[in-house]
Amino acid sequence: MFKSICKISSRMAPSACRTMLARPVMANSILAQRFYSANLSQDQVSQRVIDVIKAFDKNSPSIANKQISSDTQFHKDLGLDSLDTVELLVAIEEEFDIEIPDKVADDLRSVGETVNYIASNPDAN
Repeated sequence: MFKSICKISSRMAPSACRTMLARPVMANSILAQRFYSANLSQDQVSQRVIDVIKAFDKNSPSIANKQISSDTQFHKDLGLDSLDTVELLVAIEEEFDIEIPDKVADDLRSVGETVNYIASNPDAN
């Protein structure tokens, strides 16, 4: 690409083209880096998931006061339909800054399954 630009440009000296082609170009001389946090413990993930569930606006007041454990199922125990479950999982994704693939999200039916998936995800924050 640069060779064709150098051929077209009449103002650019041939030595400038060679210099431009010889060194790598970085946008704003900043390298993108990704920082990973330490893996979250099962207890940390569990507590944060439970907090998201309790703050979820589709829950009735009785559910917010209910004891939520790893055995709690979204549909059976919390009374969430499929759309509410998707909205809850989106809220959980936002909490942990991850994306749960649709195939995995379809299989997450309880708090414990969700906690296990997040705890095993290295990108979870």
